[in-house]
Amino acid sequence: MARRERVVRMSVEQPLWRALTGYRVLTMVYAVLLGGFGRDRFERPWVAVAFLAVMCVWTLATLPQVSGAIRCTKRFLAVDLALALTGILLTPVADVQAQTVDGPTLPSIWAAGVALAYAIKGGWRWAAFASSLIAAANLVARGEPSLDTLHNVLLVWVASVAVGYIVEVARASERTLARALEIEAATRERERLARDIHDSVLQVLAMVQRRGTALGGEAAELGRMAGEQEVALRTLVAGGLTRRSHLSEDESEGAVVRLVEEPEDLADDVDVDLRTLLAPRAGAKVTLSDPGTPVPLPAPAARELAAAVGAALDNVRVHAGDGARAWILVEDWGDEVIVTVRDDGPGIPEGRLVQAEGEGRMGVALSIRGRLRDLGGTAELISVPGQGTEVELKVPRAPRERRGKAGAK
Repeated sequence: MARRERVVRMSVEQPLWRALTGYRVLTMVYAVLLGGFGRDRFERPWVAVAFLAVMCVWTLATLPQVSGAIRCTKRFLAVDLALALTGILLTPVADVQAQTVDGPTLPSIWAAGVALAYAIKGGWRWAAFASSLIAAANLVARGEPSLDTLHNVLLVWVASVAVGYIVEVARASERTLARALEIEAATRERERLARDIHDSVLQVLAMVQRRGTALGGEAAELGRMAGEQEVALRTLVAGGLTRRSHLSEDESEGAVVRLVEEPEDLADDVDVDLRTLLAPRAGAKVTLSDPGTPVPLPAPAARELAAAVGAALDNVRVHAGDGARAWILVEDWGDEVIVTVRDDGPGIPEGRLVQAEGEGRMGVALSIRGRLRDLGGTAELISVPGQGTEVELKVPRAPRERRGKAGAK
């Protein structure tokens, strides 16, 4: 079946936009309450009422603009900043004593939300720009700023710049994580394809090469060509650095990772009896010893484990000789399943596995160990020259049980 592509979108800054939305609404209400309770201090109350009305309409109408970086455009930020500066500078117009008596400006702490919007959208440099203008407007509106005013504007400046810096660091970390996830997904897919190639195409090419050489004549030439293709394909499988694909760095939605998923029929939780998959492996030279009761495993795990056993038997046929015998022992320990494949061949010389991997022969590395690693299990190979080889494959059941409990909650 065709494999599905899943788009994983990660955004660590989206909660900041939601928090900013709530902040703007709450500070709008706070500014209105301050204006209402302090209306006696205004020499021109109509100025305060007009500005607060405009601020309320603007805040509520532009809530979608502060829901994410895409909608939070530069034009919106410019108008938002202009409104905050206008409210601060109108404060001494509505309250003549505002330049001599400490008191809140018309927008009050709502103006700090403008600097925070700049910080989340563009980072610390944008935050420094917006908060500097807000600080300057406060100093102008006060005429003779007090120490409290200086403390307040400095606090807004430092807080907005700090938030902007944190956002920039979070975005960089997010892109790094997205790249790491993409590399991991691509590597796992390459290893899966390499296992399939090793179990099918490479085996066929190797057989054609051997048979062609034995038959001679035109068949020998065909075998030689098959051997060349086998070497080229092994080199491709053994190498294959993953190519960097484009990662979206859209700061509104976060980094995007495209992952390839297994077909749905391989991802189900249906258990199959491992014995039924291993039974066809038994024959005149292969003895299967299994329990008298079913050995249930999730379908994908059972198929991968059976394929690893098949890869081990292929190695016996290729490297131990036609006269070698093999034994398969299946053990069900409840929390894990252990399958042991043993042969009576000549064994593997010391250092041969490392040499084989260097030559691109990845039967043990990918077809066996790679499969077991993907299942959360292990593959141990014990070989003594002259005494045969033993491969022990362990697959735990615990991960599946935990997934089942999680799904039941």
